[in-house]
Amino acid sequence: MLHTMLVVLYFAVLLALSAYGLHRLHLVILCLRHRREIERAKQMPHVAEEDLPRVTIQLPLFNESTVAARLLEATARMDYPADKLEIQVLDDSTDETQALVRAHVDRLRERGVDAVYLHRTNRVGYKAGALDEGLKVAKGDLVAIFDADFIPQPSFVRSIVGHFADPKIGMVQTRWGHLNREHSVLTKVQALMLDGHHLVENRARYGAGLLFNFSGTGGMWRKNAIHEAGGWQHDTLTEDLDLSYRAQLAGWKFVYREDVVSPSELPEDVSALRAQQYRWAKGTVQTARKLLKRVLSSNISFAQRLEALFHLTPHFAYPLMVTLSVLLLPALVLLPATDTLTMLIVDLPLCVATTGSLAAFYMFAEAAQGRSRANVLTRLPMLIALGTGLAPHLSKAVFEGMRHMAGEFVRTPKHGTNKGRYRARADLPLLETGLCLLSFGSTVASIQTGHYFATPFAALFTIGYGYVAMLVAHEQSARRRETAPMLLATPSERPSEPTAAEQPVGKLAA
Repeated sequence: MLHTMLVVLYFAVLLALSAYGLHRLHLVILCLRHRREIERAKQMPHVAEEDLPRVTIQLPLFNESTVAARLLEATARMDYPADKLEIQVLDDSTDETQALVRAHVDRLRERGVDAVYLHRTNRVGYKAGALDEGLKVAKGDLVAIFDADFIPQPSFVRSIVGHFADPKIGMVQTRWGHLNREHSVLTKVQALMLDGHHLVENRARYGAGLLFNFSGTGGMWRKNAIHEAGGWQHDTLTEDLDLSYRAQLAGWKFVYREDVVSPSELPEDVSALRAQQYRWAKGTVQTARKLLKRVLSSNISFAQRLEALFHLTPHFAYPLMVTLSVLLLPALVLLPATDTLTMLIVDLPLCVATTGSLAAFYMFAEAAQGRSRANVLTRLPMLIALGTGLAPHLSKAVFEGMRHMAGEFVRTPKHGTNKGRYRARADLPLLETGLCLLSFGSTVASIQTGHYFATPFAALFTIGYGYVAMLVAHEQSARRRETAPMLLATPSERPSEPTAAEQPVGKLAA
């Protein structure tokens, strides 16, 4: 009986993971089938200079002293009529960013730039709350949004504003670039993961007429679309995904422009990456709780509903992956090794459905931007290993999202001009360490029992859990060594705390 339950559970987990893997392959096929529709997005209607709409660019900030000046300067260089462009700085900062940004905005105003500084002395709603407050006083009919780690290109607004000549268009999303792609193995893998999202997922969904989402930055909204969809809401941690679905269910159309690239900075340490991915995972699950039932019962096509189901539930693959890691060792010990024919019939299709579809997905993303497909083959093992290593932490995010709505919006630390100024906190990676040891046992068992198809997967699990555990432990150890001298210092030697004026006590001040 126990033996049967183990077999059923093991293959159920494998099949569920294979379904998500095959869905990636389906997206690649959609990109190929809808090439013309995807290319057609680049043929934007021309808008005469005198007919250009008024645009507000919102820059939400929270303690971003290392990148704020770079962001403001890049935005101020936007190639657009000065009398039709407003830069709105939405600053919730409690550190030196506040004074730095306020002074920079004053200098921009002296140069004739229509720049507005809005400071909230609380963080109600976090980013969504700041965007909502800014939207109430925004001058533009169109609103572009950039996070602090982005560098808007001068041609950004002109490159996409013509799409809004169609009154049905509610949002235009552009592709993210990566300033520090080649910094390390970690950033190379992150860049590959994000390229898959932008160059396969977004292109496929847009080309096939399926629902896709504003990515939170590097895009432009019609103000009326935001209002008619119910505005920015902060009951989830992915306010961008939430608003995107509500707007499309209200009848607004979205456009994706792969050829317009907005460069950004990737997290360079795994603690920051885990914090970012945790927020995205928890917020996506919260959005699924909030909207999935409404989406599945709405008056849209079956293909749109099915794709929305996969779009809003991908992070459930993480607890499935952890479960597979735990089940692998008893499965290897209790189940007899299969003969070659059985492996070809059962194990090989499952392997192709998971790993093969993943390779095709990211190879297509690399080819779409003129990069070598061979890069994927060399980075795919590390991508799988990193995804595995993040799985325990992101499984916790999934369960948190299932239990609670909203929560604290933990910003992703950026390096910018002062590496080390901001860092993410992380708990000791005890679970990852335990799973690393368990997976190592699975690797040894797979060889001893003749389950050779399982050996590379068990080894990747071992490497992934061990890699993330080692990096987190190293980063947090370095953090404690750096903070130890400050703890031993006298009060006069310690960095000053935020003043009373910087503490969260009020609402909005211009």
